[in-house]
Amino acid sequence: MPFVSIRLAGSATRDQKAGIVADVTSSLVTRLGKNPAAVQVVIEEVSTENYGAGGQLIADRDSPAPSTIAKGDAHAEPRP
Repeated sequence: MPFVSIRLAGSATRDQKAGIVADVTSSLVTRLGKNPAAVQVVIEEVSTENYGAGGQLIADRDSPAPSTIAKGDAHAEPRP
C-alpha cells in the first residue's frame, strides 16, 4: 500500500489539494501499477512562520532586508 506524505509551505485550496491527490494517485497507478484504492496521500500545510530555509523564515523571505544594519553584524548600530 503506497503512502505519500506531502508538506506545503503555506496553504492550498480544497480544489488544489484534491487535484494533487488525484495526480499523485494517477502517477502511482500508471508508473507502479498500484491499485488506486490502496494509494494514501496526506497533505500537511505548514505555516510559513513555522518553516525556514537558508537561515530565514519563509514568511520573511520576500520582505526587504533592513539596509540600515551592517550586513553580518546583528549587534551593529544602525547607519545614518
